[in-house]
Amino acid sequence: MALSSAAQNPWVDWGYVRDNRDTILTALEQHVTLTLSTVVIGTLIALPLAVVARRWRWLRGPVIGVSGVLYTIPSLALFSLLAPYTGIGARTVLIGLVMYALLLLVRNVLAGLDGVPDEVREAARGMGYGPVRMLLTVELPIAMPAVMTGIRLATVSTVALVTVGVVVGYGALGGLIVSGFDNNFYKAQIFTATAICVLLALVLDVLLQLATRLLVPWARRGATA
Repeated sequence: MALSSAAQNPWVDWGYVRDNRDTILTALEQHVTLTLSTVVIGTLIALPLAVVARRWRWLRGPVIGVSGVLYTIPSLALFSLLAPYTGIGARTVLIGLVMYALLLLVRNVLAGLDGVPDEVREAARGMGYGPVRMLLTVELPIAMPAVMTGIRLATVSTVALVTVGVVVGYGALGGLIVSGFDNNFYKAQIFTATAICVLLALVLDVLLQLATRLLVPWARRGATA
């Protein structure tokens, strides 16, 4: 009887996964696409913002302040506010997710740039490095561990927030979770979509940790020294 009861566990049903494989894979693809697009676009926006805030200190407060205010807006409210102007669907979700990611990315890029020793900058200037060359070949490589930490945090946070996009009709795996509740509390569907979200966050975090080790091997050696 115990085996029969376990086999009929309403939360774990491999039959549901098998019968709905295409639907699950489509939702997962949407989830991954939204997450990666958010982090890439957010990083491309956050890098110049952080550089500007680092170079002109009076802009530091406004840049962090505005990104912080955006981060505090409840996700349901933000997507609902955006929808009348950007429409229903992926574009609205993407815009909202990028707005949320900015605070984590900007703060970590700034922390990385602030951590570049002044003597290193002085040595680069003495070798004739201009501002752009110094940024690309000296400051950003040194700041890379902090930058990658921000990207990891933004990625994991975005995986969770994508599910809320269901409020404007594009929640990827979140759509499966909500439809599971609407479909007579279909436990197998709810559990499957939730478990995939958690596994996706873990996998992306591990991949970014490995990428960090490849990009900044000197930081790993320093940590183990």
